[in-house]
Amino acid sequence: MLFLYLCFIKKILRMLKGTMLQYFHWYLPGDGTLWKQIKKDASRLKKLGFTAIWLPPAFKATSGGYSTGYDIYDLYDLGEFDQKGTVRTKYGTRKEYIGALKAIRANGMQAVVDIVLNHKGGGDEIEKIQVVKVNPDNRNEVISEPFEIEAFTKFTFPGRQKKYSSFEWDYMCFTGVDYAYNLSEDGIFRIINNFGDGWQEMIDDEKGNYDYLMYNDIDFRNGAVREELDRWGKWYFDQANFDGVRLDAVKHIPASFYNDWLDNLRQSTGKEIFAVGEYWAPGQLHLLVRYIEATQGKMSLFDSSLHHNFHRASNMGNDFDMRTIFDDTLVKIMPDKAVTVISNHDTQPLQALEAPVEPWFKPLAYALILLRDEGYPCIFYPDLFGANYKDQGKDGNEYDIWMPAVENIERLMQARRDYAYGTQRDYFDHANCIGWTREGNEQHSGCAVVLSNGDNGNKTMEIGKRYAGKTFIDLLKKSRKKIVIDKNGWAEFFAPARGVSVWVEKK
Repeated sequence: MLFLYLCFIKKILRMLKGTMLQYFHWYLPGDGTLWKQIKKDASRLKKLGFTAIWLPPAFKATSGGYSTGYDIYDLYDLGEFDQKGTVRTKYGTRKEYIGALKAIRANGMQAVVDIVLNHKGGGDEIEKIQVVKVNPDNRNEVISEPFEIEAFTKFTFPGRQKKYSSFEWDYMCFTGVDYAYNLSEDGIFRIINNFGDGWQEMIDDEKGNYDYLMYNDIDFRNGAVREELDRWGKWYFDQANFDGVRLDAVKHIPASFYNDWLDNLRQSTGKEIFAVGEYWAPGQLHLLVRYIEATQGKMSLFDSSLHHNFHRASNMGNDFDMRTIFDDTLVKIMPDKAVTVISNHDTQPLQALEAPVEPWFKPLAYALILLRDEGYPCIFYPDLFGANYKDQGKDGNEYDIWMPAVENIERLMQARRDYAYGTQRDYFDHANCIGWTREGNEQHSGCAVVLSNGDNGNKTMEIGKRYAGKTFIDLLKKSRKKIVIDKNGWAEFFAPARGVSVWVEKK
């Protein structure tokens, strides 16, 4: 128990000043260069203040060298075998991947790897299987008698020739499929197998039961499947020596599976592997809490409720009450379990969960996750580097999307690295202008943050008597004012219209 408690404390301390970077987005070019680029960027990313780099799925997927990686084919192929028309993945070869991971760790950062265990795609052989068809909007409603279909549910991985694992997947490893090959028919077909009558148990009743998401849905009730995934987790760690895992689509996976899988991974590696799950439920905080409780606190979650507030605030302008920005969010009630985000690959424009935060609001949002005491912030690749891409929207039209780097993102990172320490005092007392101060500590000077979603704003705030007579300036250069702290440690700080200022001691 003492060991687990100490591991928990170490994890919390790591998160307090940790900053993660999601080093990819959906539309990166499929030229196999990402792993090499990470190796080049690692030193700069460390200097910016990042402590962890989240990498995209490194495994061979159904479309080989062009897939973003979430349509997983072979978990043991890290860009090593000639499968699905290519040796490398979209991001590079196995050798380049291992080199990128080593560069991250050599620069004192943690490597967070993306793990996709909900489904498999691109089966190698057809099997004849018994299924029932279900209503896509209520998967508990069966709309057919049992019948036979042909489906690509057999995975033999001929290109790998049983290297690393001889396990072969068949229809007994899956709960459902979405395509009947012999009928040329799409749908959701629940497989009749030996491991349960119906879908696996989920924590919510969305779509009746949201066990099924896509492709061949893995059945975690099959003991042989669980054993294989435990073996694979240890194998993957031995190859990659990662520090953390981002777990994809956990809302579609039984919580009991990840309870055991994470326990086994941590025990077999001897490391308190950090874990963050993707349970995307905007505006439904109770589901995030329920999942954390079901997984016994063994993983953090991305705060989709906070992202939902940011999305709404950016679209409502000064009609949004900034005093409520943290209402009904994970970071407010469970800050040690909240990974806070402004954007990710699923919410970026033209993607399935599209809910972008408007560019004018992003500096405010990043100040809210980077410069406060609560949560573990994660910055999105385009917000640091920018992005441009084209794709079809849901209306069938093609769009040319520009995602500019967030204004002052590097200075906000600097503020987190150098100033966002110590006692936090909040001044969330106006609908359009809020602020807070960080008093600093023995090693770091503090800061005062004021932001407005309306007109120019101002806020009288206490930063501490240690700064009496000191002059503060705006690190973001939105204001040229020089503010002198009074003898009691108070001053009036300012924010630009629809913007943010970060006030720090002038050296």
